[in-house]
Amino acid sequence: MSKLNIKPLGDRVVVEPAPVEEKTASGIIIPDTAKEKPQKGTVLAVPDYDKDNKISVKEGDQVLYGKYAGTEITIDDKEYLIMKQEDILAII
Repeated sequence: MSKLNIKPLGDRVVVEPAPVEEKTASGIIIPDTAKEKPQKGTVLAVPDYDKDNKISVKEGDQVLYGKYAGTEITIDDKEYLIMKQEDILAII
């Protein structure tokens, strides 16, 4: 798990998306044009807790999120998502 020097505000969390699948389970290589964005990842940062801010996930949780959830950011050539907690569908 990466250590980020970023602290989200409000009800937002920082998620590192899972790597994009390069080939299918049967071994067929997926071309770049057919690859889909992952819809799961690892929570890397959550805001500090206060009485108005009830965050249900914690750092290290594996989560599922909506296809178009979050804002993509790049830090040190790595892609991350900052998203509202409500865009997270489940903890896996």
